[in-house]
Amino acid sequence: QVQLVESGGGLVQAGGSLRLSCVASGTFFGINAMGWYRQAPGKQRELVAEINSGGITGVADSVKGRFTISRDNAKNTVYLQMNSLKHEDTAVYYCHVLSNNVNYWGQGTQVTVSS
Repeated sequence: QVQLVESGGGLVQAGGSLRLSCVASGTFFGINAMGWYRQAPGKQRELVAEINSGGITGVADSVKGRFTISRDNAKNTVYLQMNSLKHEDTAVYYCHVLSNNVNYWGQGTQVTVSS
């Protein structure tokens, strides 16, 4: 079982930056991938960025060049550095972990960008 604890969300003005963190804890046998999804009001949850155990990353086109994902394998932590935030980045951001073909989700952290 994997527990995910997210932090770093909040309110920021357009053009500002935030850094999200997610720590995975519990009993598990390796993490295949860690990433971030987001869900805005009235919209479906969408992938923002993901990084696998080899450090290979994937980033949504809508945030490419502005968001950077990284992970610390020793700390089972994944980060999302968000720069040049836009109003349309406003959403609940969810941490995601894939471990042994099981998907785990964090409780979500609100990111609000004021225009």
